[in-house]
Amino acid sequence: MAEENVSDEEKIAEEWAAAEEGGGDAAGEAAGEGGEGAAEGAEGEGDSRVLNQDEIDSLLGFDEAGGGGEQETGIQAIVNSGMVSYERLPMLEVVFDRLVRVMSTSLRNLTSDNVEVSLDNITSIRFGDYLNSIPLPAMLSVFKAEEWDNYGLLTVDSSLIYSIVDVLLGGRRGTAAMRIEGRPYTTIETSLVERMVHVVLADLTAAFDPLSPVNFRFERLETNPRFATIARPANAGVLARLRVDMDDRGGRIEIMLPYATLEPVRELLLQMFMGEKFGRDTIWESHLASELWFTDVKVNAVLDDVVMSLNDVINWEVGSQIILNTEQGDPIEVRCGQVPMFDARVGRKGESVAIRIESSRIQEGEDE
Repeated sequence: MAEENVSDEEKIAEEWAAAEEGGGDAAGEAAGEGGEGAAEGAEGEGDSRVLNQDEIDSLLGFDEAGGGGEQETGIQAIVNSGMVSYERLPMLEVVFDRLVRVMSTSLRNLTSDNVEVSLDNITSIRFGDYLNSIPLPAMLSVFKAEEWDNYGLLTVDSSLIYSIVDVLLGGRRGTAAMRIEGRPYTTIETSLVERMVHVVLADLTAAFDPLSPVNFRFERLETNPRFATIARPANAGVLARLRVDMDDRGGRIEIMLPYATLEPVRELLLQMFMGEKFGRDTIWESHLASELWFTDVKVNAVLDDVVMSLNDVINWEVGSQIILNTEQGDPIEVRCGQVPMFDARVGRKGESVAIRIESSRIQEGEDE
């Protein structure tokens, strides 16, 4: 039995020596002949082996055979991730739902056509990634939230641009809007789209009005995303995608609001419903306010303030006397802790020292 154990150990040593020299196939065959003990030993030591090039490529996300390069994996997916993990803003969804209803009516009045507006989704994205994802040609409207002192971006894609121009200029129904690529937008097209943008911004103002009054003022219209930069590329924002359908014509409107723009009303947007008060109970507040009047408070009548050296205080003994320069009828101060409450005068009532309140400092503190 001892000779068999020695031969097994020699076989295992030979297998790992062959694996280190690059004989992976031979080591695998020898492991199969080495019995169950050799297989367990190989599994225990296999965790510390060096990764080959294919495994390194897969870890870093450069494995082309895995998904044809369409889906990022590994560390590359983490580095290039455009998703921003921010808390949800429930009230913002309510605002955009209200915007959809108001826009449907406004655009019907503008175009005299059957217009349907729908909200595709609301996502969080970095501003730089959004600018790079805008399909050109498009028109980008920069607007300012005056009360919040910051900016937002409204993007109209080419399909909606040609559709709105076709509708406002009397194009026939049932025919797709003609798209002519490779040329800049004309003055007429720009003016008509700007007119629609003013309508959308007015509706966005009305949608935010019940939550927080704000005026979205049109600033400028750009066709190059580089000139519509209103935030740093790494800054995050909320992107709302709206779909506008006019029979068989239509397109998309995208509203980009950086989180810096929404910061003044972030607490309001975190509410689950309108008028919500987090952690506040008016019944308990009223009860606490009424009970405070019956609370016992300790006050001190300060007869005099004496300044002495530390050496004198250390030399105090039982029977030492401190002379206070206060006589009967002199003004003194009544304090609650370190807060002065009343001005009073010291006197005597029978065998006791008494004070008489002359004025209150509480009212003075409230006036200040």
